[in-house]
Amino acid sequence: MGVKAMGWAHSFPVSGGVRAGREWTREHLESLPWTAAEPDTVDAVVLTVSELLTNAHVHAHSDAHLVLTWDGDCLHVSVHDEDPTLPRQRDPAAGEVSGRGVGIVRMLADEWEMRCQRHGKTVTACFRPAGAETRDEHMWGDRSRDDGARGDSSRDGRVQGDRS
Repeated sequence: MGVKAMGWAHSFPVSGGVRAGREWTREHLESLPWTAAEPDTVDAVVLTVSELLTNAHVHAHSDAHLVLTWDGDCLHVSVHDEDPTLPRQRDPAAGEVSGRGVGIVRMLADEWEMRCQRHGKTVTACFRPAGAETRDEHMWGDRSRDDGARGDSSRDGRVQGDRS
């Protein structure tokens, strides 16, 4: 069985990249068959892109490399920057204007993960639109697959186990 996926990649510079990243993301999501029926998911993806690009620019002082990948089940939103330091969730005081990005991504995404790499890190969030599999059958055909075990954080903070 082969893996079928589609995706897009783009780099966003530190100066002015966040707004451009949101617009680029929204434009590319329009080509997916489920987005018209799931505006809340689209908004969650765009907000996540905004938070991840902002973190790359502000904390890593780095251009951000954004990759969107749709595999028929999950929209993977990955942002790579040049700083290997993993983001950490903070507990900002009521008046603070920053420190909420990781918490926002955790609340919005169905799953998310962070990985250190040789030249920086990548943060990936996964969004599973409700009913996308049914609507995408014409695009992907027979979608039998082995989900295997997962140990990723879910939208509500639970760790998901084996789904077989």
